[in-house]
Amino acid sequence: MPTFQRVESLDAPELAPYRTMRRQTEHRRQGIFVAEGEKVVRRLLGSGWEILSALMEERWAAPLREQLEARREAFPVFLAPREALSMLAGYPLFQGVLAVGRVPPSPALPDLLARTPRPRLFVAVDGVSHAENMGAILRSGAAFGAQAILVGETSCSPWLRRAVRGSMGAVFRLPVFEASSLAETLDDLRSHGVFCVAAHPREGAEPVWQCDFRRDCCVVFGSEGFGLSDAVLARCAAVARIPMSPHVDSLNVAGAVAAFLYEVGRQRGMG
Repeated sequence: MPTFQRVESLDAPELAPYRTMRRQTEHRRQGIFVAEGEKVVRRLLGSGWEILSALMEERWAAPLREQLEARREAFPVFLAPREALSMLAGYPLFQGVLAVGRVPPSPALPDLLARTPRPRLFVAVDGVSHAENMGAILRSGAAFGAQAILVGETSCSPWLRRAVRGSMGAVFRLPVFEASSLAETLDDLRSHGVFCVAAHPREGAEPVWQCDFRRDCCVVFGSEGFGLSDAVLARCAAVARIPMSPHVDSLNVAGAVAAFLYEVGRQRGMG
């Protein structure tokens, strides 16, 4: 069961993960992530992921106590004034509630395939570098029934603080497979009968609604500036686009994910 304790010094060693929130490489090396904001922390508390500590304004202790005390593991809950929290984090904290969790291991692809019901729906990202976009992709994936997110080796981590926050906790319920080679992962999916579709606005790409998403499929999205790499694009059996006004040449990748997955859900009778 968690234990509540007031922060006596911002230099305390146990507060190190909160002092280093902007040093994401260090968090990555330690295998930890930071959840920020009431809803995100509540969803972390309701998940099965391991929690290492929490840090919040004292006013949150009562509203969150039931969820905190429902956790089986023992971890400290640090209480401090908002000004101290902002000094510790190095930026203003408007909600004043954070937690540090352990990044779960990436599932093995055979296990992922074995435990996902058909028709499968995966989302793959290639070269997505902005944490806010990654978070929005995770959120849209969860909203429209994706069963896993496949993160290519050139994409940012979905466990960055801003990605976790932008996902609104969707990252806690949507399996994340971090590929050492996205191209090879797509080869593996195709060998298991998964239809890989590139979301790409190139000439000759078919409108998204003409693509049949009622079978096992993986929709692949590229980077914000350069789209899909040649190696990844070559592994896709089809290329689809979102028709749009001639005055706009593309959508933000997070918007494109939402549009594509809405069409997948429509074809599958979702809702």
